[in-house]
Amino acid sequence: MAEKRQGMFQKGLDGIEYIGNKLPHPITLFAILALLVVVLSAIVSSFGLSVEHPGEEGKMVEVNNLLSADGIEYIFSSMTENFIGFAPLGVVLVTMLGIGIAERTGLISACLRGFVLSVPKSLITYGLVFAGIMSSVASDAGYVVLPPLGAVIFAALGRHPLAGLAGAFAGVSAGFSANLFLSATDPLLGELTIDAAAIIDPAYAETMTIAMNYYFIFVSVFLLTFVGGWVTEKIVEPRLGEYKGEFREKLEGLDAAEKKGLLWAGISVVIATVLIALLILPSGAPLRGEDGGIIRSPFMSSLVPVITILFFIPGVFYGIAVKNIKNDKDVANQLSETMASMGMFIVLAFTAGQFVAYFSETNMGLVIGVYGAELLGSANLSGIPLILGFILVAAFINLFIGSASAKWAMMAPVFVPILMQLGYSPELTQMAYRVADSTTNIITPLMTYFAIIIAFAQKYDKNMGIGTLISVMFPYTIFFLVSWTIMLIVWMLLGIDLGPGSPIHY
Repeated sequence: MAEKRQGMFQKGLDGIEYIGNKLPHPITLFAILALLVVVLSAIVSSFGLSVEHPGEEGKMVEVNNLLSADGIEYIFSSMTENFIGFAPLGVVLVTMLGIGIAERTGLISACLRGFVLSVPKSLITYGLVFAGIMSSVASDAGYVVLPPLGAVIFAALGRHPLAGLAGAFAGVSAGFSANLFLSATDPLLGELTIDAAAIIDPAYAETMTIAMNYYFIFVSVFLLTFVGGWVTEKIVEPRLGEYKGEFREKLEGLDAAEKKGLLWAGISVVIATVLIALLILPSGAPLRGEDGGIIRSPFMSSLVPVITILFFIPGVFYGIAVKNIKNDKDVANQLSETMASMGMFIVLAFTAGQFVAYFSETNMGLVIGVYGAELLGSANLSGIPLILGFILVAAFINLFIGSASAKWAMMAPVFVPILMQLGYSPELTQMAYRVADSTTNIITPLMTYFAIIIAFAQKYDKNMGIGTLISVMFPYTIFFLVSWTIMLIVWMLLGIDLGPGSPIHY
């Protein structure tokens, strides 16, 4: 019976892959989707649908027709801005300046070989997922750094590189809301939750803190690390089979020059880290927040250049030590080669940027979200079924609205008051939302970094399409969503606080 169920599951994944890969190349597909949004906006707007904006009382929102005179003007006038403003574009290109130097001088290869040779092979998969989950401390930088590194590590071990990429991507994105530390996500969502709670009980809202989910997200790291590693080894990797592509990473020991280079690189990282710390830690330091904090500070909004620097400097020192860099021309050439290799992604960013911007401009995502909220509100659910229903609705809406903060800004004013009136705390509502929001990130092309993951994957499989990537990531979504939801329900039944002074019940 178990084999039959497993066979049905694999057939389901095969079906997703087959259907998805019948779609055009991702660049073409995003262009088609952008045109489809334009046409749909005209059709839907003709019905005169309107909803009240959840965050702004009395403000009615309609679907904008992009085939109207104003819509056509928007399409032409915003095209450049949609491209430049596509969230991953600047993050990826700036980060790749540092990573590119580290990669082309051989630093990354040497570090990975040293890592692989020193860590028990049985722990590498779980370590990779764990690193992905923890990367949310660095905001979105983990999307750019870890999936390609995971692929290289697996290739070096003779395993399928796409399994390594998938495990890292699952940790980074599906486990985004779990961490051992507070991250930028906590104040980002927490302030919205506090504002929504103030609608019902301003006095209670004043007692809330941005650490309202800390205990739960701390424990979640260990659950998701185990689940992500298990899914990678037991489902994803067997399904991918033996890697027969051209890319191979030789796993050789480090020679004397490489060891010298790693020493130089290590010393340079320590010095660079100390210098950066001096810009953050002292009182009145330029990268501290106005209130003296670090979580909400210029430092947290500067993580991309910080990461770039921490790859670039050791990359240069390593290159000098192993004689891959002899002068500034070598550095310039390696930077140019890195940017040249990003051509596919840049074109993909153009079409994906138009699609995401058009969908946002039409307000269709907002309308879908409001109707989804009304559907859940009219279901007359209570207790655990209500929380489960909310998680499913939020997970579904996440397929259409990628931004966690934009989506929560829309949903919090609706659901926080509803659940408070039913006796459930705002802290619980936020945690249920975070579970839903994270787990479906990895199967929606509307997630802003989905395009860059496809570009990374195509290095190892030139035929990689949206369908293949979704079918690879779908098991993570199912197992993360189910296991994380069960953990939340058990937490509720035990009545354990979600964070400092953050109860389950209101």
